Amino acid sequence: MKNLHRKDNEAFAIGKNVRVSPRKASIVLDTIRGKRVKDAQNILKFSKRAIAQDIYKILSSAAANAENNHQLDLDILKVSEAYCGKGMVMKRWRARAKGRPGKIEKFLSNITIKVAEVQNDKEESK
Repeated sequence: MKNLHRKDNEAFAIGKNVRVSPRKASIVLDTIRGKRVKDAQNILKFSKRAIAQDIYKILSSAAANAENNHQLDLDILKVSEAYCGKGMVMKRWRARAKGRPGKIEKFLSNITIKVAEVQNDKEESK
């Protein structure tokens, strides 16, 4: 696995080939970026967007990685980075006039969420 420039007080989780376009996923990721993990989980739990459920699972996985693998404290964890990139594209077609196909592209995303420990208020304001 690639080393994603991991720091000692940081853990991450990656969701690969999540069935949503990166444009829709980034809207939800913008709402949780920079928030504490507990606050971000509450935002995602009550969000009306369907992708929020998948992002909640990825965020919970990142928090569990921080607690179990890196011995970080859950109470002071913060979402340091939350971004998505383009995954593969499923190509489908639909019958159109005169026997021609109409192209349908179904986009998939790779979602990465990094959580880090915040020691004091000065780091939190950055």
